[in-house]
Amino acid sequence: MVGERRPVVLRNGTVLTMDGAHQVLNDHDVLVVDDRIAAIGPRLEVPEGTVEIDAANGIVMPGMIDTHRHMWQTAMRGYGADWTLTQYFVWYYLEWGKVFRPQDIHAGNLLGAAEALDAGVTTTVDWSHGLQTTDHADAAVDALQAVPGRFVLAYGNIQDSPASWTAKPEFRDFVTRRITGDDMLGFQLAFDVTGDPSFPEKPAFEVARELGVPVTTHAGVWGATNDDGIRLMHDNGFMTPQSIYVHAATLSADSYHRIAATGGSISVSTESEQSAGQGYPPTWAIREHGIPVSLSMDTSVWWSGDLFSAMRTTLGADRAREHMAAHARNDTVTHSSLRAEHVVDWATTGGARALGRSSDLGSLEVGKKADIVLLRNENSPAMFPVLNPYGHVAFQAQRSDVDTVIVDGRIVKRDHRLVGVDLQAIRSQVEQTVEHLRAQLGEEAWQKGMNPDIPESKVLDNPYTYTEYRGDTRTSV
Repeated sequence: MVGERRPVVLRNGTVLTMDGAHQVLNDHDVLVVDDRIAAIGPRLEVPEGTVEIDAANGIVMPGMIDTHRHMWQTAMRGYGADWTLTQYFVWYYLEWGKVFRPQDIHAGNLLGAAEALDAGVTTTVDWSHGLQTTDHADAAVDALQAVPGRFVLAYGNIQDSPASWTAKPEFRDFVTRRITGDDMLGFQLAFDVTGDPSFPEKPAFEVARELGVPVTTHAGVWGATNDDGIRLMHDNGFMTPQSIYVHAATLSADSYHRIAATGGSISVSTESEQSAGQGYPPTWAIREHGIPVSLSMDTSVWWSGDLFSAMRTTLGADRAREHMAAHARNDTVTHSSLRAEHVVDWATTGGARALGRSSDLGSLEVGKKADIVLLRNENSPAMFPVLNPYGHVAFQAQRSDVDTVIVDGRIVKRDHRLVGVDLQAIRSQVEQTVEHLRAQLGEEAWQKGMNPDIPESKVLDNPYTYTEYRGDTRTSV
């Protein structure tokens, strides 16, 4: 039961500590007492009444951390599967984002929060740029606090300018009422910098500085945000170690140098960058500049809501570019630069670093917060043998293999089922949101939005086609 916090021990697992030495401990136990990791070792003695969880043949790892997810859009799961970034902007920014009611934000956040926990994501940044009013913001927080995970509300409003919404008295009232230092609810400001030389976002940065909270921003998005925005932030002293730059896929070396010099980090959403068009996933460039990386899923209106997909696609994109660059030089890659171990780090400790929580999240070490995931599935042929645990996490495992999730010392998933989350109630709210949106759009617009036009294409003339031969079409009896 989520309300309880009993001691818990995970027995005989392969433990990916993700500590400074990246120790891998075979056949080890992890003991949780209250909200902390109390001990790690073989055959631990435990307090009376401890909940015992069999982790044999499984992988025990830190809870994963997603640093950029538009959770309010989750009720529209898969609707925009064939969108480009332009179609996304038109649908949400210009046309239909404004018809989302507070209860629709609530429904999306409930579903997104449950989805994250189910996939072993114990901390999620809710990049909540659909907060048209503080009623919407209250609904977002109500939903996050109704699900037993750890969240960060990144407050934004795409229907108003950052300088405007951050200056409103009701925004300050919201911050006073709802952002109370709760360890389970962090706070950021979320807005983008257009590159306008007048720097209209400057007042919003000043509010963030006054409140002492980080800014997270979509940077280096082709056609939307660019090097000018980075330069303005840097020249005005608003680039800090707490700044998170999302995507950062089309920036110049100068911008990467500025990010590196000021200690910021980049949240890479590879599935998004590959498909939507922000730019080629930039891990190859980020690594060259020594910038810390975290991973994120962006939005379920397009993509999967788990970091297994993020790790997998990030490795694929980075390695594909490395091979292509080598082939262009008439060369080949004999040793991959980006390893499975690296992306597992980015999905755990990378997120903790980005959020300023390295001291208590992101790794399994005695004294740290007990945010823990057990990957174990005795019914899956893909879960044995576990020879290379990093490779297994990055390439073999998936959300269905998440057996147990512990957040802040409490079990929130056990035996592959969420604990304390009423999925039927969430389903009911989501269905109401879908019905509302469908009615607002009308059936024609609803179908058109989900099925954008396919551009005309022409098959190239084939100079090798010189006969009508199409294979042997004879039949035999």
